[in-house]
Amino acid sequence: MTDEFDPERFEDKYVHYFQELQRAYKNAFNYMNERYDSQLIHGIDQTVLNESEPFYEDGEFHVELPENPRERLQGVIVDDETFEEVMETYVDRLEAEIHRTLGVDRPK
Repeated sequence: MTDEFDPERFEDKYVHYFQELQRAYKNAFNYMNERYDSQLIHGIDQTVLNESEPFYEDGEFHVELPENPRERLQGVIVDDETFEEVMETYVDRLEAEIHRTLGVDRPK
């Protein structure tokens, strides 16, 4: 990206940062798909993250998940604890990818 990140423009993120967000989601997906069960990762991507919403607040990106993410996942056999662990790791990776893709340092 050639422009410096602008928090005000991020409020209309799908107009100003759509390609960057797509790339961040794809990078996070590829990372997770290489390390975890691909059926689970595909399921999360298609049924949970497709309804997620990235936000920028207080110098940090966070991804808000839709209600009841566990209940959205159908057709994949996984226990609740594994789902929660993978979901937490996936969201953390996604937030890191959004920071990296948009050139915004993560607060420590």
